[in-house]
Amino acid sequence: MNNSFNHNLTANSKLTQVSVNRCFDGEQHYYSHQSSATKTPMTFSIYLPDEALAGQRCPAIMYLSGLTCNADNVTHKAHFQQKCSELGMIFIAPDTSPRSSEDTDVPNDERYFVGQGASYYVDATKAPWSENFNMQSYIVDELYDLLRTEFAISSIGVTGHSMGGHGALLLGFTFPSKFVSVSALSPVCAASESAWGEAAYTEYFGDDKTVWQKHDAAHTIERVGQQYPSILVDQGAADNFLAEGQLQTPKLQQACEKANQPLTLRYQAGHDHSYYFIQSVINDHIWHHWRMAQLS
Repeated sequence: MNNSFNHNLTANSKLTQVSVNRCFDGEQHYYSHQSSATKTPMTFSIYLPDEALAGQRCPAIMYLSGLTCNADNVTHKAHFQQKCSELGMIFIAPDTSPRSSEDTDVPNDERYFVGQGASYYVDATKAPWSENFNMQSYIVDELYDLLRTEFAISSIGVTGHSMGGHGALLLGFTFPSKFVSVSALSPVCAASESAWGEAAYTEYFGDDKTVWQKHDAAHTIERVGQQYPSILVDQGAADNFLAEGQLQTPKLQQACEKANQPLTLRYQAGHDHSYYFIQSVINDHIWHHWRMAQLS
């Protein structure tokens, strides 16, 4: 670790630093804290370029991960650190859901697309999920405020993969005052109309499909209209989940057309749903968020 840079938390910080590693011209940090929104411990990773470590305010990207993932997946596999180092971008990766611990028994489900690791970044209203599964409030209120308090952040854009891509689109268009830019990689575009989302939303919200639609990215974009100068979405053309109908990508395009929301949608030939695909396009997404931050 380069000791010439030393990020100091505020005196009354709620965060506990878990680890620090030097990486390119910056540092990869992990933090934990007790969440009031989820009533559980939560963790996140954050890459801080040297500019941010020195106290200069930098634009940030919040990356929401997909089903079964946690903060480690993108931090270890996406290879975003070098481009963020070059541009002076902060990169934040929260966990995908609350999780059980020694002190907290969080509801779960044997289906990988429901329960721990599968929050869809919504606030559940149906028991037993409503006690802990409040990831919308966690992301846009609690974590958002913690990040702006503890780190030298000038603005935040939101992106994500698969279920996290759904979260990025949903939260970006529901809370446009919080985020200056939006992008997504292989997103679940219409969660209320996919088998994954139908199973999860039945648990989290009950059987009322009009409630589901309020937590559906495509329906939300169509309802609220244009919010950003442009959004970027990449989709692997050889993605088996696209072929199975879980992602519903054409419905995103239709929603953006109805909302007059400029969309750059790229189908990437030969690419699947894996982190090899994410590695291949992540630099374009970092550049997209950096450019939008300069306009804000």
